[in-house]
Amino acid sequence: MKNIFIIGSKGIPAKYGGFETFVEQLTARKVSNNIMYHVSCLGDDNNEFYHNNARCFSVKVPNVGSARAVLYDLLSLQECIKYIQDKQLKDCIVYILACRIGPFFSHYKTKLEKMGVKVFVNPDGHEWKRSKWNYWIKKYWKLSEKLMVKNADLLVCDSRGIESYVLSDYEMYSPKTTFIAYGADITPSMISNDDMKLKAWYTEHDLRYKEYFLVVGRFVPENNYELMIKEFMKSTSKKDFVLIANVEKNDFFEQLKQSTLFEQDHRIKFVGTVYDQELLKKIRENAYGYFHGHEVGGTNPSLLEALASTSLNLLLDVVFNKEVGKEGAVYFSKEPGSLASLINKVETYNLNQIEILGKAAKERIRAEYSWDKIVNDYETLFLK
Repeated sequence: MKNIFIIGSKGIPAKYGGFETFVEQLTARKVSNNIMYHVSCLGDDNNEFYHNNARCFSVKVPNVGSARAVLYDLLSLQECIKYIQDKQLKDCIVYILACRIGPFFSHYKTKLEKMGVKVFVNPDGHEWKRSKWNYWIKKYWKLSEKLMVKNADLLVCDSRGIESYVLSDYEMYSPKTTFIAYGADITPSMISNDDMKLKAWYTEHDLRYKEYFLVVGRFVPENNYELMIKEFMKSTSKKDFVLIANVEKNDFFEQLKQSTLFEQDHRIKFVGTVYDQELLKKIRENAYGYFHGHEVGGTNPSLLEALASTSLNLLLDVVFNKEVGKEGAVYFSKEPGSLASLINKVETYNLNQIEILGKAAKERIRAEYSWDKIVNDYETLFLK
């Protein structure tokens, strides 16, 4: 029996973002009877429970500000070591999601090595580039990434772009890497266009089927919301631009009001969040087009969901987006006028042109990014 310890997500059942959804899918879709998952969960106590036949162990972490995630990973790792020793487990792998504990990693890695435990690390994206961090926190993230790449037995990259970055920037450590993508749900929404929830949502926001462009994602500057809003405002589109994001008490939202004056354009509609996943999927399916402006990090879950659901996808032309979208999307640059002219252009597309792009996007997701494929890839890796 292979015992796989997963730390670095907030845990399952998934209530949060990418890593949590990944662990939920990995455990829920498990095929092999020769794998036992042990999942660290951020909790209010230190209890143990089972979910998707995985052993979940809660880790209570004091609120110490931005260092809380680092402390959570360290306490989780300590708990893994203790459990492996107490149960005298053999054939174990610890899989760490994200590079938060680099300065402390070699100490624990030495201990795990003596126990015969391999450590895999998912380097995630370029956390050290995110605008929300100050100079010193960015320096910490970069150092932490470097030390984790140096000491990991294997780096599991969910983007070819991240893998080539690791192999190039950390060539001096001869890192061992493999590529396994993030996954996406490829089933269509279970609700119909006549669904009362959908109709009520459209009525509330004065929206119509195929008469809006859409973006869904974390509301942070590096996802290029300012660029997308300014370029949409420059376009001649008669459609709406719908932004599904949490903007409450958000300084960036106030900055955008000043820098774009979007409130003067009736087409720009911030509609808050949509937690009903089936409703959100239907809103994606019914959009005329989807904008994706992310430029930091690897394979982005919201991009995969868009390609699986929306026929016409307009993506920022960076390596991470292009490796996913390939021929199933159209691309814009950060040059002034690039996105505005692309919006005007795609509005002249006929149904056949849009259908060709939509089919290519869905086939791309089905062939390379379905959860069944991703889970199979992980099980093959873990059982080597």
